[in-house]
Order: sequence, then structure tokens, then C-alpha cells
Amino acid sequence: MLLNLFNEMRAARVPVSLRELLDLIEALERRLVFADMDEFYFLARTVLVKDERHFDKFDRAFAAYFRGLENLDDLLEALIPEEWLRKEFERQLSDAEKAQIQSLGGLEKLLETFRKRLAEQQERHAGGNKWIGTGGTSPFGSGGYNPEGIRIGEAGERRGKAVKVWEKREYRNLDDQVELGTRNLKMALRRLRSFARQGAAEELDLDATIAHTARDAGLLNIQLRPERHNSVKLLLLLDIGGSMDAHVKVCEELFAACHSEFKHLEHYYFHNFIYESLWKDNRRRHSERIATHDLLHKYGPDYKVVFVGDASMSPYEILQPGGSVEHWNEEPGLAWMQRFTEIYRKLIWINPSPEHAWNHGSSIRIVRDLVGQRMYPLTLSGLEEGMRYLAK
Repeated sequence: MLLNLFNEMRAARVPVSLRELLDLIEALERRLVFADMDEFYFLARTVLVKDERHFDKFDRAFAAYFRGLENLDDLLEALIPEEWLRKEFERQLSDAEKAQIQSLGGLEKLLETFRKRLAEQQERHAGGNKWIGTGGTSPFGSGGYNPEGIRIGEAGERRGKAVKVWEKREYRNLDDQVELGTRNLKMALRRLRSFARQGAAEELDLDATIAHTARDAGLLNIQLRPERHNSVKLLLLLDIGGSMDAHVKVCEELFAACHSEFKHLEHYYFHNFIYESLWKDNRRRHSERIATHDLLHKYGPDYKVVFVGDASMSPYEILQPGGSVEHWNEEPGLAWMQRFTEIYRKLIWINPSPEHAWNHGSSIRIVRDLVGQRMYPLTLSGLEEGMRYLAK
């Protein structure tokens, strides 16, 4: 059974290996969980999944495989041999619990009655004291009160017990193909890190303090050092307006995450494509601009450059002088992008539009060629792949 579950995980693209499967089998052999689907879910997720971005894929695979295995017959037949389960169940009962079971004629009688009522019942039942249902006092059902009962199904009310968390899919926003929130953006951006100690000596250096104190015969000699900061220099160029209005929210989150993660961050805006000038403040975009030539000389080749835009425009805007929809540009955008790629060895383009739509726009194909195919989707996996390239 666990081998089939393993195959289901692989089919759902959860990166699980044979090593994790063997660890899960060993955990079950050591009785870390026993005959409890909820506990097995948490154990399996802990052992099989090493990155929280795959939690949602795990939930979907788990639900797909175990769907229909919630009633007692299926659990007994599919999960654990019936004879072994009953012996283990009886072994763990207290004397008082065994007496309660006997009040219904013993465990065999309880199971026999359960199967009979399950076969007779033709509809959902809530409340009451006989049929298998929810919220009643029948010994069979969910969310009820009978102390001698068997839980079957899930009514969403477990009297304080766990619910089927794999169907709630609480981790769906951590799938590596979904658009990002600020928290996930920060996680992806952290792949682009190069720490250095900079600034004033304000952080306690514990090792040096101990060494100097020992050297001074036990007289406390506190040593400080500069804090470590991400020394990566990032130049962020963002497309604004037009078709990018549909992506404002995720671009704002990306912008906020970059400000949080990078101490050396410079940002500028452009519209559709890069031309002879850019701007820092959209409210003053027509009066306060910086020449692109000045930008190329101000920020050295040690900067990592990230363009953010959907690259959706007329090819004319990239390839021809005068192609800009806002002003007359003496040189085509193509020439300016070539200057960027000549100066900055580490340059990528992040595209917030869905990757499956890229082949439908000729302008997107042109931009991809100009940046050496280094265009990545604005998903967790896409952003991480881009950061890995910049970090090389």
C-alpha cells in the first residue's frame, strides 16, 4: 500500500525518494502512529516532504489516494490486517472501556451491527440513536456522543479532534506554480545572498569576547563586530502602466520583498520597453527623468539587473526608432537592451504573465532572445530559478 502511495506522490511531482519511503515504513514499524488516519497524515507529510512549497501537492496526492478509505471496512482491509488490528485494539482498552464494549454484545457484535446498518441505510442521517450519521447518540457515526461507538466519515465537527486537513488544503498558496505573496517572494529572493560585515561594530562577537576575556585573566572584555548584511547590489527595472495594470498587486509585493531583502537596491520605471530615459517617481515621470546613459555609467557591472514586465507590446516598439507609444525615440529599444546585456553579465527578465501564454506573443519571443532566454515566470519556482542564475 505504501508503495502505491509513494507512486501517487511521484505522479503529483512531490520530490520524494526511496529513502523517505523507507523512513516512513520504519516509523510505522516503530509504532509512531497506529490506526489513525490523521496521525498517519502528519507523519507521512513530515517524513516525505522536505520543503513546505510541496505541502499542497502532498495534500492533493494524499486525498486522491485515500479517498473512499474512510469507513471501517476499507480501513481494516486496506491499511492493517483485520485480525492484527482487533488484537491491538483490544490490548489498548481499559477495563472500563472493555465493559462498555461488552454492553453491546462485544466487539464482534458491534462490528456486525455496524455492517448491517451500513447495508440497510440508504440516505444520510443526522442525529438520532440508531442510524449511522452525525451528531447523534448512535454508536456509529461522526460528531456524536456515544462512548462505545465507531467513528465513520467526517461531519466537520469532531468534538475537539482533528479534521481531514489534507482536504482543507491550507498550504495551497505554497505551490511553486502559483503567483506569489510577499512572504513567499522573500523566501525566493533569499537565494540571492552574499553576506558581508559592513557598518559600525554593533553586534556582539561572542567567540572574540570569550577569547579576550580569557586572555585578560577573566576580566570581561566585550568585543563587537559589524553586522552581516546581504551585499548583493540589485538594479530593479519595472514596467508600469498599460497591460501591467493587471499585475500591479504582485509587482507591489515583489517590490516590497526586494526592499526587505536587499540593502543595496536601486529601482526605476519604464513603460513597455527600455528607451533613452527612465524615472523614479511616476507622479513626476514627465518632468524628472534620468538618462539611461547616466544610469549605465552610475551603476557598475557588479550590479545584478532584474527587468519586470509582461513584454506584451507591438514588436515595432522594440525594433524601430519612434516605436515608443509615448514619445519619439531616436534609437530603437533593441539598441538599449543590447547595451544593458553588454555591461551587466547577470541580467534576467521576470514576466508576471502565465508562462503558457508566452509563445502567443511575438514581442515576448523577441525580448526572450534579447536577454539570452533568461526570462522567468513570476512564480515561486520561476523566481527561485532566476535568483539561482544571478547568484552563480
